[in-house]
Amino acid sequence: MSAQTNDAVAEVWDGWQEAVNMTAGELESFLDTPESKDVGDKSSGGESTGHKSGRRIVDILRANKSDLTDDDAAHMHKVVGYVHRHLAQRSLR
Repeated sequence: MSAQTNDAVAEVWDGWQEAVNMTAGELESFLDTPESKDVGDKSSGGESTGHKSGRRIVDILRANKSDLTDDDAAHMHKVVGYVHRHLAQRSLR
């Protein structure tokens, strides 16, 4: 792994730890439920965008921090942004 990758992961790490509040096992169990599989944008065919992202989150949670890539860091940023946007919307209600 390059120093650049370490920097990308380090940059998002604290926000990721705060935003993702389930363990890999908890999230994987949820992703196996019918409720999880019945919702979301499935315009590409089978699996919803959010469900696919959830599986990716499980993979990231199970990985060693030192093994995470720039691509993983980019997905982590995306998830952190998503969580923060939705939490902000909840406070507007």
